[in-house]
Order: sequence, then C-alpha cells, then structure tokens
Amino acid sequence: MERKLKMRVLIAKPGLGGHDRHAKKIAQGLKEQGFEVVFTGLRQTPSQIVDAAVVHEVDAVGLSLLDESQRDLAAQVCALLKSQGAMDVVLFGSGSIQEEDAPALLGAGLEAVYPAEASIEEMADFLRRRCAMTGTY
Repeated sequence: MERKLKMRVLIAKPGLGGHDRHAKKIAQGLKEQGFEVVFTGLRQTPSQIVDAAVVHEVDAVGLSLLDESQRDLAAQVCALLKSQGAMDVVLFGSGSIQEEDAPALLGAGLEAVYPAEASIEEMADFLRRRCAMTGTY
C-alpha cells in the first residue's frame, strides 16, 4: 500500500443522538492538527460507519458517543471492521463519557476513550503514535 500524505480519520456519530457539536469539534480540531477528516454526520448505523471507513480507506475511526450505553454500537463497529478486513483501522471514542464507563467501552473494542473535555492534541498524539505502530506512517 502506498503511503498517504496525511492520516485519514473518519468521525461518526452513531445511534440516535440529535446533536453533532462534539463530533464537529473533533473533526475540525483534527483538521487543524493536519489530519484529513471524513465526517459522516448524525445517526449513523455501524454498517454505514464501516462502509464509509472502507470506501475512504481511513486509518482511524472516531466515534462521538453519548455515554457507556453506546458500547454495543462500538462493539458492532469493531466487529464489522474486522469482518471487512480492516483490522489496522484504529477505533477510538470521545464524548460524554464518565471515567468509570471507559473500561466497558475499551472492552467493546475501542483502543482509546476520551471524555468530552480531552484535548484534541491528546487525541492527535495518540493517533500518530498508534498509526506509526502499524507502519502506516
């Protein structure tokens, strides 16, 4: 596979949540950090998220989550990525997540979980380190 100029990240808002402010904040922040960002919009199903990830050949998928109750959606995204042969895609989440809920989300397949107040720089650093581990960058 040819090396891309920029890491490509898909930001998705799974489930039935009615606002996308946090997802847009992450998308804009990662753009400012030099990432290429694909934003899927509101109310995405796990299948829609994974289809977009495969079509756009992303290096990472970020899920904007309301809380730990969305762990089943995260687990479905993780399983679908694997079934599509996209095991190298980094899966992370951010949103209104309490510290005590992070283990359940990590157990669902997310590699990192960030509360809404986490810095974009922290997420960007994680993505750069993690993608470097796969040899993508």
